Amino acid sequence: MADRRRLDQPRASRITLPRFDPEAFGQWSEGIARFMGTAKFLVYMTVVILAWIAWNTLTPASWRFDPYTFTFLTLILSLQASYAAPLILLAQNRQADRDRLASEEDRRRAAAQKADTEYLAREIAALRIAVGEVATRDFLRSELARMSEELDEAAVRRAKLERKKAKKAAAAPSSSLDEPLDDVDDSVDSDDPPPRRRSRSH
Repeated sequence: MADRRRLDQPRASRITLPRFDPEAFGQWSEGIARFMGTAKFLVYMTVVILAWIAWNTLTPASWRFDPYTFTFLTLILSLQASYAAPLILLAQNRQADRDRLASEEDRRRAAAQKADTEYLAREIAALRIAVGEVATRDFLRSELARMSEELDEAAVRRAKLERKKAKKAAAAPSSSLDEPLDDVDDSVDSDDPPPRRRSRSH
């Protein structure tokens, strides 16, 4: 009893409200609101009202359940209007939420597309700069021609050096071989005179 009389603590509520799924209720209300905004609903409602009025006007008095002034019909139409307005507002709020999400998604995609476009523009600019620095066909041809000329000149110089070396190598052994041959000839001439000279002496 002491705990129930304490004023510093809130009392637990004994009323339990029914719980429902807001998404399912919203879809159901949107379906009703969409149906109420169609020509089919207007035709059906017109047919029902005309049948109601005709029944309560043309039939015998004992069969009429809602005589003239049609109070019950007015009550039904008022209930329909009172429920239709919140359902339409709920559908409009859900549509507004969807539009807001769609606009946010569009903004996000637009920002991503803008970033991609800027990135591609930078890449294209970099490629243009790189292509401007790439050697052209004429430049490559001129460089190849210059390199071929340099190689020809180097080959000519190398050939000249090889000729000089060959001449020096050929000149060195010939001079060394000439000297002993002269000595041999002198010795042969001094020891053995030619036979013709001997015949002339006789």
